[in-house]
Order: sequence, then structure tokens, then C-alpha cells
Amino acid sequence: MKFGMCTLSDFDVTGKTVLCRVDINQPIDRKTGTLKDVTRIKGCIPTLKELSERNAKTVLLAHQGGDLEYKNYFTTKPHAKILSDFLGRTVKFIDDVTGPAAREMINNLEEGEILLLDNVRFVSEEMTLFETKLNLNEEDQSKTQVVQKLAPLADLFVCDAFAAAHRSQPSLVGFEQVLPSAMGRLFEKEFSVIADIMESPSRPCLFILGGAKIQDAFMMMNTALKNGVADKVLTGGLVGNIMLLAKGIDIGVQSTDLIKKMNLTEYVEIAREILDKFSNKILLPVDLAYVEGDRKEVAIADLPVKDILVDIGSLTAKTYKKAIKEASTIFVNGPMGIFESEPSEHGTKVVWEALAESAAYSVLGGGDSITAANKYKVEERISYICTGGGALIRFLSGEELPVVKALRYAANKFGCEER
Repeated sequence: MKFGMCTLSDFDVTGKTVLCRVDINQPIDRKTGTLKDVTRIKGCIPTLKELSERNAKTVLLAHQGGDLEYKNYFTTKPHAKILSDFLGRTVKFIDDVTGPAAREMINNLEEGEILLLDNVRFVSEEMTLFETKLNLNEEDQSKTQVVQKLAPLADLFVCDAFAAAHRSQPSLVGFEQVLPSAMGRLFEKEFSVIADIMESPSRPCLFILGGAKIQDAFMMMNTALKNGVADKVLTGGLVGNIMLLAKGIDIGVQSTDLIKKMNLTEYVEIAREILDKFSNKILLPVDLAYVEGDRKEVAIADLPVKDILVDIGSLTAKTYKKAIKEASTIFVNGPMGIFESEPSEHGTKVVWEALAESAAYSVLGGGDSITAANKYKVEERISYICTGGGALIRFLSGEELPVVKALRYAANKFGCEER
């Protein structure tokens, strides 16, 4: 047991049917049915390999597609082939989740075999809207069809979906109410890494927060500074622009209007409160970039400009690079600008390459951050890349994640002894 949750080491899985919830949700080319990235699939391979080698009968539950509901959903069939390639053995697939065909196939699994069910979000109770509108308690989660149909076929539930641990959906928190349950190896690793950063980081500890997910960034920033986890915070992207607005700097009509259109103006006051308390620990951009034909840079003192600000400037990037070199622990979430475009990628490129050169223990999380690491080919030189986005952020904000709560409940109810 670790952190009040059972691990795979606590159970004998030989010959047992194991329901394993993974997060292999990846960008997908809907026209060709191919995955654009496989980072999350790679992450769960150690758990699946271990279960197979220990002769478990493994049933995988996974989703594909996010909060736009049906507009975003897609079958998990392409994932089965990628999983098979990584594992070096066939991962079976069935285009069913809880129906008779799926249940029959589960019952017929041989020891060591792995079966991937279709997208769990094809089942209405797994939809985000179902979660947010009904707000089911733990007992109600266990009464949903996903749990009622599949739990009786299984001996153990394993959750390896740390990236979805902030969700309260039946396939994530329902099985723990009725089955012995454990963390998978990826979940265990990610929880351990982030817990170490929160509890005892090597100093100085540096947080780099950028991108456009403002709510997440300010939630993390406030908690990390308030709890004394972060010794210094570097800001970029919309996070940096909002911090500059909070400091009373006119960043220009277009950039300000963009923040208004995104309904982010409330964060200016939140940023102001953070600056009032922790201004000595926060580094803001000293220059910024915009595109007017080609890339142009402007010092903060020379703002505003009429164009949208799309990146930190070269002087800021140089300053941030120095701070990264001096840090012992670094956590990164969100790029410094619109790195997908050549004129506005300089800040992110410099910072990410500095991370790769740093001797610090570096942890990087969030979809855009991972995409940037892949783009600049530095993923192998980051100490740890966390598959979680929302879960990671909420954990760093001090919340007990729904899946963590459920796994701890199962550990208390069923215990962790080998069976």
C-alpha cells in the first residue's frame, strides 16, 4: 500500500479477471482513424505488460474524446493496434462496452490475454454532461450500468488513469465501491512524483506557468506560493499577459479584447491579489512579441501595440533560461506563446531547450506542454513527463482527486492483502 491506496504488488492476479481503466485518449485524425500521438498509450504499457506476464485476464476500459461530447467521440479500435505493437502481443478489441457480446468475450478470456472494450463514453452515464449535471455520489456510481454489468465478471479493479483522476465517472470511481482495487504502475508513479514535488522539492523550486488554461494556472500558482512549494514562478502566454494587466500595464486593445472574449477578465483581480502577496517570487515578461508581417518585439515600457501579443520576447527568454539553470526542481505547465507558428515559437523553444539542458529534476505536464516537448525533441531529456492535465493541476492545487478518494475507500473496505 502507498498513500493509503493499494498497488499491484498487493494482489495475486494469476488467473484473475482484472478490469483496468486506462487513459489513452489521444489526438486523432478522424479521416484516417490514426492517432497523432501515443504518449499516453506508452505510459500504461508497464501495467499491461505486468498484468499479462502475471497471467491476469485483463479487460481495458478507456475513453476517446473530451468535453464536446459526441462531436469529439471516436472508437478505441485504433488504440488496440498501437497497444499490440508496444506489447508485442495481440490486444483484442470489441465494439461493445457492457452488452452481451462484450460480457461473453470477457468470460472467454484466457490467462495473459488482454481485451480492449470500445469507448466507454459511448455509454451515456460516462459522458461529462452526465457527470456534471447529475453529480452522483459514490454509492450511486456503483449502481450505474457500467459497474452493474461488468463488476460481477471481475475479481479486481485497477485504475491506471491518473490523467482522468479528477473525473467522477462510473468507470473511474464506481468499481472501487464494489471490488478490491489498486493503482496501476503509471498511476502510482505519477502520484509519487507529484507528491514529492508538493512535499519536499529540492531547492530552489521553480514553477513555469503559461498557456491559455488560465483557471488551472492561477489555481496552481496560488497554492504553490501559499504553501511555500514554489520559490519562484515564471509566467508566459495568456498567464503572463493577465499578470501584466493586473500590474496596470496596458497590453493593447487586441490583447485585452481577446482576454474579454475568452471570459477571463475575472482573473485579472485574482492575479492582482497574488501579486500583492507574492510579487517578489513572480517573474513577469520584460518584453513581448507580436507579428506584423514578421516577428517584432517590444519592451514592456513601450507598450501598448495594436497587434495581439503572441510570445515572450528574447530578453525575457534569456532571463528565464538563467532562472532554469539555477533551479533544482522545475515544474512546467503551458507554453510561453503560440509555439505552433514559427514567428511566435521563440520563447517556448528557448525555455524547453533550457529545460533539456538543466541538471534540475524537471516535471512537465499538460497536452500543449507535451506537444512542445515532442516538437523540439527534448522529451527524452525531461526528467518526468506527466500524462495528466486536469488531474495534475487539481492535485497541485491541493484537492483530493475523486479517483484517489475512491481507491482509498476500496483499500479501507476490502484491504490490500494478496488473494
